[in-house]
Amino acid sequence: MKLIGLNREEVKAALKNEKVTIAVYGMGKMGLPLAAVFAEHGAKVIGVDINEKVVEMINRGENHVKEEPGLDELVRRNVEAGRLKATTDGVWAAKQADVMVILVPTLTDERGNLKLDPVYDVAEKISRGLEKGDIVITEATMPPGTTESLIPILEKSGLKLGEFGLAHAPERTMTGTAIRDITGQYPKIVGASDKKTLEAVIGIYETINRKGVLPMSSIKAAEAVKVFEGVYRDVNIALANELAVWCEEHGLDALEVFQAANTQPYCHLHMPGAGVGGHCIPVYPWFVINLAKKTNPRLTKTAREINDSMPHHVVELTVKALNEAGKPVKGSNILVLGLTFRGGVREFMKAAAKPIIQELKEWGANVYAYDPLCTPEDAKRFGAEWKEDFNDIDAIIITADHREFKELDFERLVKEMRSKVIVDGRNVLEPLKVENARFIYKRVGLDPQIPR
Repeated sequence: MKLIGLNREEVKAALKNEKVTIAVYGMGKMGLPLAAVFAEHGAKVIGVDINEKVVEMINRGENHVKEEPGLDELVRRNVEAGRLKATTDGVWAAKQADVMVILVPTLTDERGNLKLDPVYDVAEKISRGLEKGDIVITEATMPPGTTESLIPILEKSGLKLGEFGLAHAPERTMTGTAIRDITGQYPKIVGASDKKTLEAVIGIYETINRKGVLPMSSIKAAEAVKVFEGVYRDVNIALANELAVWCEEHGLDALEVFQAANTQPYCHLHMPGAGVGGHCIPVYPWFVINLAKKTNPRLTKTAREINDSMPHHVVELTVKALNEAGKPVKGSNILVLGLTFRGGVREFMKAAAKPIIQELKEWGANVYAYDPLCTPEDAKRFGAEWKEDFNDIDAIIITADHREFKELDFERLVKEMRSKVIVDGRNVLEPLKVENARFIYKRVGLDPQIPR
C-alpha cells in the first residue's frame, strides 16, 4: 500500500493492519532489530542482506545478533507469523516493498572519510524496483547532504523525486539496547523531501516509537542531528580528559571534583578514560571537519587530538607506576584487560587497547591480554599474547569497563602478581579497595602516591 498522500493516522492503521510492506536493507546489529520491531507492529517486512548465511538463519526464525536481549523471540515469532522474511535479492525486495529503509554499514577510515559504496549499491538496486508512491528512508549515519546525493541514482528508475519520497531518520541505537532504543528510549528524528512524505514517515515511526517523532525542516537537518550528537559527546569527553590530566598534575581526584561539580544543573562533566572508541563518537566529528570550507572547526579538531592522545597517556601512567615499583618497562610483564572499545560489547573500532599494546611493545614490555568477550586470536591481532591468569604479571591495565573487571579478586592478585601495579583506564575499581591491598594504583584523573 502506497503511503504518500495519507495522513499519519491513516499510515498507522495501514501498517498495523499488515497492509504495508517494508524492505530493510542491512540485517546487522541495527537493521535486524528494526526489521523485527516493524514486523511486531504489523508491517510485512523483507530483510535484505548480502550474507546468505544470515538470510538463511532469519528465514529459519533464528537471530544472529546475540547481543540484543529479546531479539531471539521477536525474530522467531514474526517469522512464524509470516510477517518477517529475508532475501539476498535487493531488486526483488524493492519491487515488493512500499517503503525501503537503508541501514547498511558505512565504512570509514581513521579520519572519517566514508566509503559509501554499500549505500550507493543499495540505492542502485532500489532504483530497479522503485514505483510511484514508494518512500526511501536512510537510517545509516552519514555526512549531512549524503542522502540527497542518492537522488540521481534513484531517478534512474524513470521516476522524479516527488513521484517517490525520500527521507532520513537516523538510527539512535546502541548495541545491546537496540530494541529499547527503537521503541521508546528517544524520540525519532525525521527529515523528508516534501510535506506529504514527511507526514507519512511520521506515521511510520510513531507506530513503533512511544516517544514519538521530531520532524526536521529538511533531510540535511535530520542528518546533522545524529552527527552533532556524536560531536557533543566527543568534545565533552575531551574536556573531561583534559581536566582529569590537570587534576593528576595538581594532586586532585578528578572524579571527586566532577561529581561535586555535576550537582549544579548546568554542569555535565563526562567520564574521563583511556580513549574514545566505536563506530560513532570518534568518527562523526570528522564529518564536520571534512565538510568545512570557509569555517575552521578548531574545537572539534582539538577534541579529536585530545581523545586520540589518551591511550598514550595511559602508557605514561603505566611507566610511572612501574618506576615507582622499581621496575623498568623493558622486560616487564603487562596484562591488558579489555580488547573491546567498551564493556559488554564485542566491537573493536578505535579500541584503546590497540595503541596501548603497540606502544608498550615499543618500550620493550612483554604484553599479554584478556577479554571475556574475545579469543586468543583477537589478542594476537592486537599484538598481544592471550593470558587468563595473573602469574608473574608486573602491571595490569584496564582498558574496557567489562563487569568482570569491576570485581577483581585482590587476594588472588596479591598471590599471583610479581609486582603490584594497576592502571585503571576506565575508572571501574574502588580506590579504597586497591589501596587496602597496597597496590600502586593510577587512573585517568588520579595519580596518588600509595605506599606498597
